[in-house]
Amino acid sequence: MECIFLPQRVMLSLLDAPQAGYPLGNLSRSEYKIMSNPIAQLDDALRATRQPFDRIPVVDIASLVNGSDATTAAKDIRWAFANAGFMYVKNHGVSNDLIERAYTASKLFFDLPDDVKKLLHIENSGTALRGYIPLFGENTDPTKTSDLKECFDLGPETPSRNTPFFGSNQWPASLPSLEAEMMAYHDAMVRLARTILRGVAISLDLPETFFEAKMRDPISVLRLIHYPPQSGRVAEEMIGIGAHTDYGVMTILSQDQIGGLQVMNRDGQWIEASPLEGTFVINIGDLMQILTNDIYLANMHRVVNTSGRERYSMPFFVEADSDAVFEPLASCVSATNPRKYCSATCGAHMFARYVDSFPHLQALKKSA
Repeated sequence: MECIFLPQRVMLSLLDAPQAGYPLGNLSRSEYKIMSNPIAQLDDALRATRQPFDRIPVVDIASLVNGSDATTAAKDIRWAFANAGFMYVKNHGVSNDLIERAYTASKLFFDLPDDVKKLLHIENSGTALRGYIPLFGENTDPTKTSDLKECFDLGPETPSRNTPFFGSNQWPASLPSLEAEMMAYHDAMVRLARTILRGVAISLDLPETFFEAKMRDPISVLRLIHYPPQSGRVAEEMIGIGAHTDYGVMTILSQDQIGGLQVMNRDGQWIEASPLEGTFVINIGDLMQILTNDIYLANMHRVVNTSGRERYSMPFFVEADSDAVFEPLASCVSATNPRKYCSATCGAHMFARYVDSFPHLQALKKSA
């Protein structure tokens, strides 16, 4: 039996200095200058088709939240992930007040001076991978794009763990409220993720508790992102974030009302995933695609912010236990859909992808 791993999506680090083809790589947020033309002029390759947003389906998960019959929700989840790899979810049970407080705290963080944020650089955290990533600090599509975004990554406080993705967060002393607000939001996302994954399990004709065995002590990353506005001619060489798939199990995205998220459909067209009030955007990652043997799609997506305004988002990456194994389900393998993937362990799979993103991890790997 021949099986493959998913292609490695390299994220080129630009933390130290500009590199060939990325002349803006050493700019800080304060040094970034908006082009003189106040109206964004999109390159043709960046145009998304404006279609009714039910092309990315809206799934009502109230039945999963309240514990009633989830048959309809599971059926809708299956259609969404098999055809789009993305869905909006409504009636998710997360309070708007909690979401708004998290956005307020996120904006306060990104408003801090650059030198204060850089004290929390992600390199400081070693393999825990917690902290600040400056503008152009990583690139998700290095052959085409430099990513115009800055990020702040955090996760569960596990100071006694010395394994990748676990450890202590870095918090700015000048913003004491940030920890409480972000951890409250993080914990709400963990609960929502477990709820949605119950529906995913049902959609695959599995016991609804299937994912619980893989999520006893899961890897989870809450990322705060700030996208500065772009104007003038906007081409693939520099956009908010280049085309990519997510590495892990599932992502829960909260996006503000600015817009800019684009999703590729199976025909290779870019479809706008505009904000819908009261929803989260959910997409699956590579590990779920491995588990379903390509029946569910880890879809390409990107961000192009031509609004002329600051854009903020909060993706929550829910993974599995470090030692959780993902391999094609027997029910997803057939004569017409033969097994395509070898087994992958969550922690090793995730860390291999991150090593390509950060020089300090590459240095640690060489010295090991």
